[in-house]
Amino acid sequence: MQVTELPAEGLKRQFKIVVPAGDLAAQVDSRLADMAKTAQMPGFRQGKVPVGLLKKQYGQALFGEALEQAVNTSTAKAIEDRGLKPALQPRIDLKQLEEGKDVEFEVAIEVLPEIGKLDFSEVALERLKAVVPDSDVEEAVNRIAKANREQKPVEPPRPAQKGDALKIDFVGSVDGVEFPGGSAQDYILEIGSGSFIPGFEDQLVGAEVGKVVEVKVTFPADYGNAELAGKDAVFKCTIKEVRELVDRPVDDELAKANNFENLDTMRKAVADRIGQDYTRISRSMIKRQLLDKLAEAHKFAVPEGLVEGEFNAIWQRIEEAKKSGQKLEDDEEKMRKEYRDIAERRVRLGLLLADVGRSNGIDVTPEELNQAVVREAMRYPGQERQVMEFYAKNTELKEQLRAPIFEDKTVDFILELAKVGERSVTPEELVKAAREAEEDKPAEEGLAKEATAN
Repeated sequence: MQVTELPAEGLKRQFKIVVPAGDLAAQVDSRLADMAKTAQMPGFRQGKVPVGLLKKQYGQALFGEALEQAVNTSTAKAIEDRGLKPALQPRIDLKQLEEGKDVEFEVAIEVLPEIGKLDFSEVALERLKAVVPDSDVEEAVNRIAKANREQKPVEPPRPAQKGDALKIDFVGSVDGVEFPGGSAQDYILEIGSGSFIPGFEDQLVGAEVGKVVEVKVTFPADYGNAELAGKDAVFKCTIKEVRELVDRPVDDELAKANNFENLDTMRKAVADRIGQDYTRISRSMIKRQLLDKLAEAHKFAVPEGLVEGEFNAIWQRIEEAKKSGQKLEDDEEKMRKEYRDIAERRVRLGLLLADVGRSNGIDVTPEELNQAVVREAMRYPGQERQVMEFYAKNTELKEQLRAPIFEDKTVDFILELAKVGERSVTPEELVKAAREAEEDKPAEEGLAKEATAN
């Protein structure tokens, strides 16, 4: 095998490789000799078929196998001998392919950049910290109490009013024709909840038990069912019962009804949950700060192939958004430039985080991967077992959960080394700051995905 390095720029590397015809012929002859030991053909005993006859029948296929193996082996050796780390699969271009002659081909690859040793001790960041106010806890507890209100028939009977819950049968029709999904029996509807089409609930104010009320509404233009969107409809509603919602006291009994030992325990759990929400927002913001600092401080070249792949993935989502009717900027050329810059930033940060993780022994344990599967399953209430079984049977899909875990662990590692100061803010200030940061710059997602695959 002869390898000649060709001129290339930046992170690109290119080689011309020549594999002697004799090497391929020897490999084909070796395979034919092995086949001859057990081959069977009409008119010949097993193991007695002439090699020439086998070559005539299988020689072309065996040459193809030998060629593929030679290309793969010689390419891998050329890369290994030079200590290169490919960013993507090598591109092979066969220049000369003829049985009996030397095989000549060119290999083009892009390599991962050398990032070098990184020092994060001077990276200055600010973590916003919001304390959960007692008023937020009480508001949340009151919402739990509201969700647990009891319904009691109105005594003595009276017309329905806002805040009541009605037990109704209804049948909906458009142009006098009933439509699928437009009817129900014994449905409980709270007037003023806003759970039905705008204007529906208002027309039930004043309704009385035993009466039929015709509710006339217009489906919104953006209604989920395209066949009903923008159309006028009539719902015949039979009022079967008017119920008033009775507030439930905020006490230990309410807590027990929601699987807590007592009211104090429930208040603490509510405060912890709200606190976790604030912590999650705060962490998202400091991660964004860190990525901005890293992107600003490290401007190394990145493989064009990785950038192109990331850009294509982003642009595909843009095209899907266009098809769904989402209004986007008219200047497509400007958009392409902006999203290509985003793609390059994501790839650069992904390579940097992957390098930090690898060089510091950061890894994702099987337990962490299994916990990620459990979290994913919990997103589908009632289908948890099916989701977990699905991931168990699809290891490649399960492996896709590895990259975000690796990324978060690497970010946490860097945060431990950086100079992180804390500033106390109100919850309102925290949410406002997070919203402004989100509007200012698109979120980074799956930065380490491409890099950790190599």
